[in-house]
Amino acid sequence: MRRTILIDAPSNLGLRPPAPGTVPGCYKLAGALREQGLLRRLGALEGGVVVPPRYDLGEWQEGDGDFNAAALAAYTRKLATRVEEQVRSGAFPVVLGGDCSILLGVVLALRRLGRYGVAYLDGHGDFRHPGNVAVSGPVGAAAGEGVAQITGRGQSDLTDIEGLRPYVRDEDVCLLGIRDVDEDQEELTGLGIRHTAVGEIRRRGPDTVAREVLAHFQQLPLDGFWIHLDADVLDPSVMPAVDSPDPGGLLVDELRALLAPLAASPRCVGFNVTIYDPDRDPEGTGAALLTDLLEGVFAQP
Repeated sequence: MRRTILIDAPSNLGLRPPAPGTVPGCYKLAGALREQGLLRRLGALEGGVVVPPRYDLGEWQEGDGDFNAAALAAYTRKLATRVEEQVRSGAFPVVLGGDCSILLGVVLALRRLGRYGVAYLDGHGDFRHPGNVAVSGPVGAAAGEGVAQITGRGQSDLTDIEGLRPYVRDEDVCLLGIRDVDEDQEELTGLGIRHTAVGEIRRRGPDTVAREVLAHFQQLPLDGFWIHLDADVLDPSVMPAVDSPDPGGLLVDELRALLAPLAASPRCVGFNVTIYDPDRDPEGTGAALLTDLLEGVFAQP
């Protein structure tokens, strides 16, 4: 039985401010899920908090690249060290974000250890990078550039830390749950980055799609794989408390059926959840939903 370790990574450095003078509330995600009893309900051990630097855009302007880049790079190294320790010891880290930029710390840790895949569950392609700004818009918010950055596309102070670009190879990423109209699909297809939109998941069945991902990873010379879950993969009818609540997402039972086979694989070495924003959820229904979901999928018997 694997030893589950709960680690808080409450960084909001990769998201734009929701309004002038405010900061994204996803840094409260970890606290909200812990308040629901997640540590006890997972049967997990305490892994502590990796405290992020202060959110400060400073003199940043559009066109300057990613904001908070120096703070993000420092945090990426710090989180990577914590995750690397746990994976190296044989533990199963469950990392509570924060925004999607925390995945940089995870994949840097895994890259230090070998070659790993990523099952990237997200409502968006997260493939904005300097080479496609005419289509996707200018870079700036690292949380919207996740797939691009982990595969080595973007400014080198974030994508080539320790000279380890790319942290994950194109063929080692499986992007699941993007909206059917996502603008990144054509570019992803051309690059051979596997992606399955919501409509296709429903047509073939989430369990089938998950097992196809596992079969793909099995064919590659991987040391294991990681699961990244952005809460906006869920439809806003069930999870509105995210920064981009676009319609057409997965429902809870569909997400559970997609996650369960991936989480049960002995090749899965860890998991993170991001983007849920308690500031947008005063009743805490989203926190309860996510905690129930994670307990059902990851709890130790």
